[in-house]
Amino acid sequence: MRGVQSAKIRTLRLFQSKRQEAYGMAKTVYIGIVGDIIHPGIINIINEGAKRGEVIVGLLSDKAIVNHKRLPYLSYEQRKTVVENIKGVSKVVVQEDWSYVPNLIKLKPDYIIHGDDWKSGAMRRIREDVYAVMKSQGGEVIEIPYTKGIDSSALVENAKRIGTTPEVRMKTLRRLIAAKPVVRIMEAHSGLSGLIVENTTVEKEDGVHRFDGMWASSLTDSTDKGKPDIEAVDLTTRLQSLTDILECTTKPIIFDGDTGGLAEHFVFTVRTLERNGISAVIIEDKVGLKKNSLFGTEAKQEIAPADEFCRKISEGKKAQVTEDFMIIARLEELIAGGTVDEALERADLYVKAGADGVMIHSKEKSGEDIKDFCTRFRALYKDVPIVLVPTTYNQFTERELSEWGANIIIYANHLLRAAYPAMYKCAQTILQSERSLEVNDICMPIKQILELIPGTK
Repeated sequence: MRGVQSAKIRTLRLFQSKRQEAYGMAKTVYIGIVGDIIHPGIINIINEGAKRGEVIVGLLSDKAIVNHKRLPYLSYEQRKTVVENIKGVSKVVVQEDWSYVPNLIKLKPDYIIHGDDWKSGAMRRIREDVYAVMKSQGGEVIEIPYTKGIDSSALVENAKRIGTTPEVRMKTLRRLIAAKPVVRIMEAHSGLSGLIVENTTVEKEDGVHRFDGMWASSLTDSTDKGKPDIEAVDLTTRLQSLTDILECTTKPIIFDGDTGGLAEHFVFTVRTLERNGISAVIIEDKVGLKKNSLFGTEAKQEIAPADEFCRKISEGKKAQVTEDFMIIARLEELIAGGTVDEALERADLYVKAGADGVMIHSKEKSGEDIKDFCTRFRALYKDVPIVLVPTTYNQFTERELSEWGANIIIYANHLLRAAYPAMYKCAQTILQSERSLEVNDICMPIKQILELIPGTK
């Protein structure tokens, strides 16, 4: 039986070869790459492909990459421009899936070429699928020995150590929203907490899970400084902490802008944040003495007149220089005791005023009001991002919130809330024991701290 199948495959390949010769058709070679960093190993594979026919490069889209690897530094269009100009490349097509199979079925190439490093690890299953598809189509898989001395992951890590630019960092949030079902944001209040957000990963069956960016929270920043969370027009104090995070991280940052102050002041806030490479600012439509939205049940929140808040959004949008910076409107209607209908009415006005997204907040633990808002808002606006901060309704997973229509999930204060109990326990234990031996197990080793900070020897 196996001999019969082999004979059929040989016959199919011979037929394809004769057909190509008769019509002057060159054989086609498929090569799938990310193309963010072009190294000698990739050039070697392209050269091998060019010896066999016309090289079609399947360039992975941001969406295909982002659940398995870090978002590329270069956009798809930038990567495409680079790859199209590599000698030996005949054509570049988009590969919308992490697997090569959909493009192989569509293009039916004579060959696919890949480095032999996919024989083990996460790519092993994809390799098996590729072999099965190429066999059924009469094509051939060619494996090229992995180029020694080249480690793409190490190259990416080295690039991360070099850092980023304000422009590249700022653009990343919009790219992530377009590429991912849910953009996962974690609060950072210092350079150290920023490094945790930057580097923490978890391997799961559906890929590598990581935080996509940071939330510069007014609450956690002030609490870290031992001061009350009182809004101030002057950004100087907040920018000190923000600079600490910017200097040692590369991921996008969403800034908690409180109410944004007066419209005239907000204009300067937008310009300052944009110049520093911040991706977005979230401003809330409440007025009066600042009090955290989740503080107690008796706190009645006063909401700003809709026309005044719309003017603030509009003036902020006029002030920004690039199209990449985002102004997101935070609605406090549900916190203030209003209805979902009233919140939707305001959201509609804010989007029409220029808001690039909306954030809806609630104290209700059931999450039903949030779900209702998201579902109905998504029916009105298909592509306007929805931001959720599920502090009170944290029983729902990111997948469930995404199904409601959410694009960005912010874990708004968890690193600081986790740090305080740990530090308090350490201090209390040392006082009780009159030595530090008892806290060894809850303290990070000095060597590990030194290794955590880039450049420390």
